[in-house]
Amino acid sequence: MEKYLEGEKMSIGRDNMISIIKKTVVPELRQRGFKGSFPHFRRINENKIDLMTFQFDRYGGGFVIEVGLCSSKGVPHNWGEKVPPNKVTAHDLPHNNRLRLKNSEGEWFRYDVETESGEIYEIVAKELLQHLCEEENYWKDNE
Repeated sequence: MEKYLEGEKMSIGRDNMISIIKKTVVPELRQRGFKGSFPHFRRINENKIDLMTFQFDRYGGGFVIEVGLCSSKGVPHNWGEKVPPNKVTAHDLPHNNRLRLKNSEGEWFRYDVETESGEIYEIVAKELLQHLCEEENYWKDNE
């Protein structure tokens, strides 16, 4: 029974984190021209598509953001399938063609830690917003 409660608690934490990301980070992404729905976002330009995907820790309590870019025509897979521009995600790219955006310490963004204020989700979202410039630099440098 204890494992079930731990899993339920992890799910609630993840749901809370997603809710705060949707409330604070997604509007900023929209202002920057991104479309899509959580956890996958894309910004389609004339010559390329900027990609961003939120990837949560399977064990709970954290996430990273994977960013990448591809041709404005989408991504062809080795087995012949082509992912169109309006469906492509960062996960469609090879691992070595993605940047993993992490927190200031080079770790996953963690929301399973205690803080004095108890507002861990808001704290993590604010830190994430501060790191969005790293993504913009990545896309600009890899055009």
